[in-house]
Amino acid sequence: MNDTPSRRRAPSFSRRRFLRGLGACLALPAFESLGAFRAYAGEPAVQAAAGAAGAQAPVRAAFLFFPNGAIPSAWWPEGAGSEFKLGPTLAPLEPLRHRIQVMGGLDHRNAEAGPDGAGDHARGGGTFLTGVRLKKSASDLRAGVSIDQVIAREVGHQTRLPSLELSCDAVRKSGACDSGYACAYQYNLSWSSPETPMTPEANPRIVFERLFGGGPPGQRTESLKRRQQEQRSVLDFVLEDARSLKAELGAGDREKLDQYLTGIRSIEATIEKAEKFGLPKDSGAEAPPGIPPDYGAYIQLMADLLVLAFQTDSTRVATFLLAHDGSNRSFGDIGISEGHHDLSHHQNREEMVAKVARIDRWYAEQFAQILQKLEAVKDADGNSILYNSMIVYGGGNADANRHTHSNLPIVLAGAGGGTLHTGRFVKHGSKPATNLFLSMADRMGVRSLERFGDSTGRLGDV
Repeated sequence: MNDTPSRRRAPSFSRRRFLRGLGACLALPAFESLGAFRAYAGEPAVQAAAGAAGAQAPVRAAFLFFPNGAIPSAWWPEGAGSEFKLGPTLAPLEPLRHRIQVMGGLDHRNAEAGPDGAGDHARGGGTFLTGVRLKKSASDLRAGVSIDQVIAREVGHQTRLPSLELSCDAVRKSGACDSGYACAYQYNLSWSSPETPMTPEANPRIVFERLFGGGPPGQRTESLKRRQQEQRSVLDFVLEDARSLKAELGAGDREKLDQYLTGIRSIEATIEKAEKFGLPKDSGAEAPPGIPPDYGAYIQLMADLLVLAFQTDSTRVATFLLAHDGSNRSFGDIGISEGHHDLSHHQNREEMVAKVARIDRWYAEQFAQILQKLEAVKDADGNSILYNSMIVYGGGNADANRHTHSNLPIVLAGAGGGTLHTGRFVKHGSKPATNLFLSMADRMGVRSLERFGDSTGRLGDV
């Protein structure tokens, strides 16, 4: 009889095997060699192989938000369908054009001014994943349940973390930020109820500990201090057991385990380096420990954690706020000293327009790197994590100079496990962006969701 992974008897696993002396957790990627292995009930510390022999890999969804819209002339491709040419802003996505859809004609009408007047940045952020009209107040919040949380309610019980909320921005929970709107609307993408935002985590160290151990909130600070004092990686606690597991894996899975452990060590080392490096000299505010001083490195570090969360099936739903709408960050690394928001009100001045377009492209470059990370990791079914995902990249403003919210800049990446058409530019006319979210929810297994936000139906051609 052939000793193939599908025929091997799945090895037995216990909580002690990966938790010896630690009380923490180490999530694992899917291994074909483990067959139908699943974590025991009540034993979430070792994530099971999501794709046991013959099983379909899970579909994941992530929503990435960039600020202040985009320069339309540089954003939109030429042509349509599969015969399209990416414009200057999205050109960094060219190597993965077969994995993306550029989505034209999607609107958020509830983000438009109407009788509420100014506040387009607050509305652009708060409406992006909810599709509802926000209550204009600095203290009395009223948004809506965001699509990621609708999905998480359906599939979140299947993973250790129902959802993951990330940010590379400050976290502001109170006060007014934009023309009488609460700061919460701009600094949160995810909402579990109309009154309750899901505060994103901006500290990669804390995200790392949520994924790989660090104790409950009351113990996390002490756990962090202990680990920093001992200067030991989380992996040092479990490396012996990982080596034992390695002997039971096939050649392909041994390589996957080595790659995975190397990746975790790399992330741990990056965080520790950032903690030792300290604060950037030109910062006027105190940054949490573990945040790299370079913004691009910060985004990519958080992206690495997102990829690991999907790879280990720790969660299947995530949001990532790259920066809040209205962000006035400067980009000295690419020669732009002015603030992004200030430049976005360019009044068609050529020099300012060119600088905003360069910032738009910089964000697209970050997105391209994130997609390449997802494409490089193989899933349990042999396809890439990106193939089995749906990744929305977009913003709540279309043209920030005019504060418009129709024909929003949105890219949908990934094939949703083969359920999406990719490699094309689709012009949807003028339809609510929430129609897209309804279609995504269907593919995530959400049942009986007839409407969402201001939706008018499913987005048929997706």
